[in-house]
Parts: sequence; structure tokens; C-alpha cells
Amino acid sequence: MLSRTLTRPLAALGTALLITATLAGCAAAVALEPADDATNPGCAEIVVRLPEALGEQKLRETNAQGTGAWGDPATILLRCGVEVPGPTTQQCVAVGGIDWIVDDSNKPIFRFVTYGRTPATEVIVDYDKASASALIDLEGAISVIPAENACVDVTDVLPAG
Repeated sequence: MLSRTLTRPLAALGTALLITATLAGCAAAVALEPADDATNPGCAEIVVRLPEALGEQKLRETNAQGTGAWGDPATILLRCGVEVPGPTTQQCVAVGGIDWIVDDSNKPIFRFVTYGRTPATEVIVDYDKASASALIDLEGAISVIPAENACVDVTDVLPAG
């Protein structure tokens, strides 16, 4: 479970990444910080499969390993190799065969982290400017990492009766 002490820094990270990407909007490459495990070979497998567009947002060049960005200015950011989440009480949704933990504490900017896959991938989406299909469009790239666990519902873990 992610505590409040982790949630606030994560929201701040999402905001900082979006601001950094926005400021780099005029530059050739979007400036992003690589995740701690960005050198994981699985991240390379994801990055080479990133789609050229997410909705109407075109793929941009980034300056960090294991990352992707779409839009000008960038409105969708991806970092592979983030901390693998453990069990959590945060909302977990399945989108196109990929389970995602959802952090909507900084609406309209949402942070999604893959659940049950190592390496884990973070996607930050500004839904005021980006298509709602971003996660669906990323399925082909993310699915190259096999699922080891899946989201569960409370009815899956409570005894019947």
C-alpha cells in the first residue's frame, strides 16, 4: 500500500515531469529523468515498440534512457524502470490487458504505473490535452513484459459467505 508520504512526492514528481517536458516543448528532445531501473533490458524492449502517436499526440525524442514523450508541448510522458509497486489499496484498473495503478490526486494530470510487471512503467497523462486512448495505444509496447501478478477486487480476497 502506498502511504500518504509517498503519494505527495509522486504527485509532485508528475507535476515536475510535466513542467519539465512543457518547458522543453520548443527543443528537439524532451528532458526527462530516467527511472532508477531504466537500464533494465525490458525497458529497451518497451521503448523500441513505442507507438509513433498516442491519439493525436506525436512521439517526441527524449534525452533519457527508458523514456517516451508525446505531444508538443509534451502531454504524455513514459518512464520505464520505476519502482515496482507492491499490493496497494489504490485504484487498480485493467486497460487492454494491462493492469495499471491509478493516481488521480493531481487531476487533470493522472499518473499510471503498471501493476504485476517487472520492470514497472509509469505513464503521466494530462487529460485536458491528451486522448483518453493513451493507455490502450500503449498496450502493444507494455505487453512485451509478461504479467506476473494482476489487480484483484475485494471479492477476490474475502471469504465467501
